[in-house]
Amino acid sequence: MSQALTILTRESPLAMWQALHIQSRLREAYPDRTVDVISMTTQGDRILDKTLSKIGGKGLFVKELEIALLERRAHLAVHSLKDVPMQLQDDFVLAAVTEREDPHDAFVSNRYDTLESLPEGAVVGTASLRRELMLKVHYPHLVVKTVRGNVGTRLRKLDEGQYDALIMAYAGLKRLGHFDRIKEVISDEVSLPSPGQGALGIECMADDVATREALSFLNDENTFICTAAERAVSRALGGSCQVPLAAYATIEGETMRLRALIGDHTTGEMVSTEVTGQKREFEAIAKEAVENLMAQGAARFVEKFMGCAR
Repeated sequence: MSQALTILTRESPLAMWQALHIQSRLREAYPDRTVDVISMTTQGDRILDKTLSKIGGKGLFVKELEIALLERRAHLAVHSLKDVPMQLQDDFVLAAVTEREDPHDAFVSNRYDTLESLPEGAVVGTASLRRELMLKVHYPHLVVKTVRGNVGTRLRKLDEGQYDALIMAYAGLKRLGHFDRIKEVISDEVSLPSPGQGALGIECMADDVATREALSFLNDENTFICTAAERAVSRALGGSCQVPLAAYATIEGETMRLRALIGDHTTGEMVSTEVTGQKREFEAIAKEAVENLMAQGAARFVEKFMGCAR
């Protein structure tokens, strides 16, 4: 086993926080090993004037990192799990999924204390079609505008008055020390989280057995199972941020509860489902959730936004 471990990450402040967090945990676990971090700018970071759904999806945050892994320039890459493509190429594997931070969305505003208190015509910024669908369903009187950029950039645009409020991930705000900017944690009954939101995915080469073994202690079993179910739903329904979709699983004891929805952010139409079962049957639970959504006509949303039936 090599004594060195090299971590790949994007250069954004949140991505760097995530990589340094994993670096710290690896150094603590393996004090006799060198653990370095290499940062890269990805295509998803460079293109900020278009929505992700129009330029190829969240996989743009991962592609360059995977090329570097293929070229053996590093041993592992640290990602926000929600940015990891739902279908990995055979060369790669998710070696670990860390214990989840709170996966809920957060309401951020300098003028208003709650999402409910926003007046008609207030401008809300988000880059997520899922969040846009949520706003269309529950708050159709609001104006939704795209906001891209890292966490700090989005907050600056809010402070400049370009938006009345932002909807952002609670986890990212907390990790970067912006907890004081959160005015409200939005209930998952209003805004169901994205598959994998709040968890970190640690990716490495499938054939790198030594690195996979070194990373195994980072894996949180319940988070891995929950996010696997969520990602299975997304994968079956297009697996892309081009489709407004949410999936969120929780575990109590040995029981999993999986909720999922898909819809049209332009009209507010959506279908939803809830399935419970034994957590060890998470694949069957995800399959049932997909079947329930398809029975309600989910294919029409996939066809509209992906251009093909899945």
